[in-house]
Amino acid sequence: MNSVTVPLPAAAAARRDFATIGLIGLAHGCSHFFHMLLPPLFPAFIRDFGLSYSELGLLVTTFFVISGIGQAMAGFLVDKTGARPVLFAALGCFILAALAAASANGFGGLVLAASLAGLGNSPFHPVDFTILNKRVSQPRLGHAFSVHGISGNLGWALAPVFSIGISEATGNWRMAYVGCALVALAVMLLLALNRDAIDDSQGAWAHEKPGAAAAGQPEHPMAFLRLPSVWLCFSFFFFTTAALSAIQSFASPALQAMYGLPATITAFVVTGYMLCGAVGMVIGGFLVARSHALERNIGIAMAGSAVLLLLAGSGWLSGVTAAGLAAVAGFGTGLAGPSRDMLIKRAAPPGATGRVYGTVYSGLDVGFAMAAPIFGALMDRGAANGVFLGAALAMVLGITAASLVGVFRRRHPA
Repeated sequence: MNSVTVPLPAAAAARRDFATIGLIGLAHGCSHFFHMLLPPLFPAFIRDFGLSYSELGLLVTTFFVISGIGQAMAGFLVDKTGARPVLFAALGCFILAALAAASANGFGGLVLAASLAGLGNSPFHPVDFTILNKRVSQPRLGHAFSVHGISGNLGWALAPVFSIGISEATGNWRMAYVGCALVALAVMLLLALNRDAIDDSQGAWAHEKPGAAAAGQPEHPMAFLRLPSVWLCFSFFFFTTAALSAIQSFASPALQAMYGLPATITAFVVTGYMLCGAVGMVIGGFLVARSHALERNIGIAMAGSAVLLLLAGSGWLSGVTAAGLAAVAGFGTGLAGPSRDMLIKRAAPPGATGRVYGTVYSGLDVGFAMAAPIFGALMDRGAANGVFLGAALAMVLGITAASLVGVFRRRHPA
């Protein structure tokens, strides 16, 4: 039973919103940090365990397959039990994953670590967005989505520096995983100390009008799966994540192959892409607060990114210019991020936010799991420009899916 919401003074409401946004941003950054639990230390596993690149790739696939399946299921659990206890369980899985990696003696131990990390990652989007939608005031919700996206990018950026730095400083890669476990433990303790700020049993759904839940007949828990908008949002995530996977995994070697650029330059392309994406998310949060044309925001921003990637893959430019354009393309995807999350919120029936976000965001995991082998095959065949052209095509397909969500919502406003 939802508690009665008592209006707060403006200053108190702002402090409450900022506390919730900051804590959920920290938790989301931790989840992205654990996306990169194993990859930064792949060279150590090759050296110490004699693993092949195919086996290392299987670790990544294991993570995202478990995360994708678990994410769709976690949404139901969140709607039934509440988001906060699921969040603490997820962080506990991260601690166990890091300890499993620290004690691994071969491929099996690393598979266990990848599995636990994938399980821990699975509930974060339904958990995060349930808490944000429930507790954050409508005028700040766009900024909440912006911070949520930025924190994820920062988690991706921090993980390699953290793991490799500790490994090199101590001369023992296992100590890096002890450090990762302590990171997850510290986040868990901080959230526990501020548990009231992430209590989703308080507040009201940010998109639900008073009495809305009681206005109609109760629906089956799976009824939301009949909504085309849910599957269109899933498709949107699948295609946009496929584009991200191409850039994250293969932009650097593709630029080296196409333009002969040294690794010292291409290594900064992914970092630049993420940083530009973070800047775009900040601006995108203000854009959402001032615009209701979400599909248009997404279309313009991602079309700009697609054009930049097409130019980078055309071979018409200098290598440095192509690398710069590929990095700047992250700005458009970041700009679209808050509008994307708001679009999904509007597509979610009242009371089904966890289920909808769990199902939709599982498209992210499927996109990561499926895209990497495809773009890797393009690289193996010598089609390095296919990385950028394929990423641009995936973005166009994502724009199409987002546009169709808007069409469906206008035709079926209920």
